[in-house]
Amino acid sequence: MLVPSDMIAAQSKMVYQMNKYCADRVQARKTQIHKQILEVCRIVQDVLKEVEVQEPRFISSLNDYNGRFEGLEVISPTEFEIIIYLNQMGVLNFVDDGALPGCAVLKLSDGRKRSMSLWVEFITASGYLSARKIRSRFQTLVAQACDKCAYRDVVKMIADTTEVKLRIRERIVVQITPAFKCAGLWPRSASHWPIPAIPWPHPNIVAEVKTEGFDMLSKECIALQGKNSAMEGDAWVLSFTDAENRLLQGASRRRCLSILKTLRDRHLDLPGNPVTSYHLKTLLLYECEKHPRELEWEENCIADRINGIFLQLISCLQCRRCPHYFLPNMDLFKGKSPGALENAAKQVWRLTRIMLTNARCLEEL
Repeated sequence: MLVPSDMIAAQSKMVYQMNKYCADRVQARKTQIHKQILEVCRIVQDVLKEVEVQEPRFISSLNDYNGRFEGLEVISPTEFEIIIYLNQMGVLNFVDDGALPGCAVLKLSDGRKRSMSLWVEFITASGYLSARKIRSRFQTLVAQACDKCAYRDVVKMIADTTEVKLRIRERIVVQITPAFKCAGLWPRSASHWPIPAIPWPHPNIVAEVKTEGFDMLSKECIALQGKNSAMEGDAWVLSFTDAENRLLQGASRRRCLSILKTLRDRHLDLPGNPVTSYHLKTLLLYECEKHPRELEWEENCIADRINGIFLQLISCLQCRRCPHYFLPNMDLFKGKSPGALENAAKQVWRLTRIMLTNARCLEEL
C-alpha cells in the first residue's frame, strides 16, 4: 500500500518528538524516582529488620536484584507500596466465590489442622485467616520498629488508618502490605480472561501468566466498604501486578506506559486523585486488546495508542466507571467523588485536544 509522503513526514516528526520526550521528561522522572526508591528501600529494610527480630514470621522479602526490588510498586513519584510476602499457605484453601468483588478468602482445609498453621492465632472461629488481624499485628510491630530503627528521626507511622503506612522525611509515603503469593492458581472471578475472540495475548503468554498466578494482599478494599463487614476484615485483595507487567512486555508497550505516567504526573495530578498510574495501566491493557498486532505497537504508532487511551479515559470518567482489567465487575473509580471525575474528564480532554491538534505538543507538555 502506498502511503502519502506528507503522512510519512508527519509520522517521523512525531517519532522524533516522542523520542525527545522520553530522553528528557520521561528519563528525568525515572531518575528522580530511582533516587527515591534507593532511599525508601534502605529505610524500609532497616525497619523490617527490626520487625523480624521481634516476630520471625514477618521475614522481609524486600531484596535488591541489580537495582530492582521485588514487591516494590511506584504509585507516584512520592508514593510507593512495598509488598512483604509471607510464608506458608499449606493448610489453607483459596476460596473465590464472587461474593466479595476483587477479594477472596483463605479458609482452613480441615478444622483439625488449625494448630498446624504458622498463623494459628489469626484464624477466626469460622476457620478463615483474617487479613485484618495479620495487618493489625504487623502494624503494631512496624510502629515499634520505627521507634527503634536507625532512621527513627526521619520515618514516622501515619495514624488514623488500618493500613501500614510510613511517612519518610515528611514528603514520601510508603505503604507496606503483607501478602501471600498464589503461584499455579487462577481465580474463578478472572476465569473469563482471555476473551476467546481476541487474538491478544498469545496463548503461550496466557499460560505463563496463569502459571505465575497472582497475589493476595492484606489491605482495605474500597469495593467492600459498607458490604458484609464481618467478612470484609477476613478478605484478601486480589492483585495481578506480575501478570500485568508480563503482558506489557514486547514492542513499545512499556515505553507507552512510561510516557502516560509522565503526562499524568505533569498534567493530571488533580484534587481527589481521580486519575492514577494504575488507571492508565489498566486502559493500556484494554488498548492492547483493541490493537493486538505487534506492528501496532511500534514506535511510529505510540502517539495513536496514547490518544486512544486518553479517549478511553475520557469515556470512563464521563461514565464514572473504570473496570479492572482482570476483574471487570470491580470498578476502579469506586470511592472517587463525581466532581473530581468530572473535573478530570475536562482536563484529559484538554490534554487530548492539544495532542491531536499540535504536532509539536510534546515540546510544551
